[in-house]
Amino acid sequence: MTAILYPVAANAEQALAAPLGRAAREREALAAAGEAVVFTTDPTGPAFATREAAVDAYGGLLDEPWRRLAEQILPGQRSAHVDPTFEDGRRWPAPTAAPPRTAWRLMVSYWRIGTAERPIEAPQARKVRRAGQPLDPETLRAIARQPLRPIEPQQPLDIGLFEVRPPDAPHIVMPDE
Repeated sequence: MTAILYPVAANAEQALAAPLGRAAREREALAAAGEAVVFTTDPTGPAFATREAAVDAYGGLLDEPWRRLAEQILPGQRSAHVDPTFEDGRRWPAPTAAPPRTAWRLMVSYWRIGTAERPIEAPQARKVRRAGQPLDPETLRAIARQPLRPIEPQQPLDIGLFEVRPPDAPHIVMPDE
């Protein structure tokens, strides 16, 4: 099996049009860019109502494995919260609202140059609220709808009460009885 050669670029549009190079691994992308790179997947281009319309528009672009179509919920669409009912032998009530409207977008996976800005980088909504910055409700809702991002690197897992690391192999966690 051959490795996928992802483009090295500053943004998704440049990855489609004129990438700096192609690389399967981070070290190759680092050599092509000459600076730090981050692997990412970003949407680009217009949104289409149906998959068939997107396939007709993009055609041959979808031949590469790093370019694919994805269905996304349109902004402003909200799913209603439903509580369990436990009536008539059913746990959940029959759906009453129509499903949220979706659109199809082209998703491009590429090596983004680390110094290039991401398309959408808003602060986390809870930090904005705590800072007391005056924002209108629509802006705050738009920030809250953005995908979650880690605020710091994930810490290693804790060792439980009945687990121990052997002295000759500290990288292994063994159950202790």
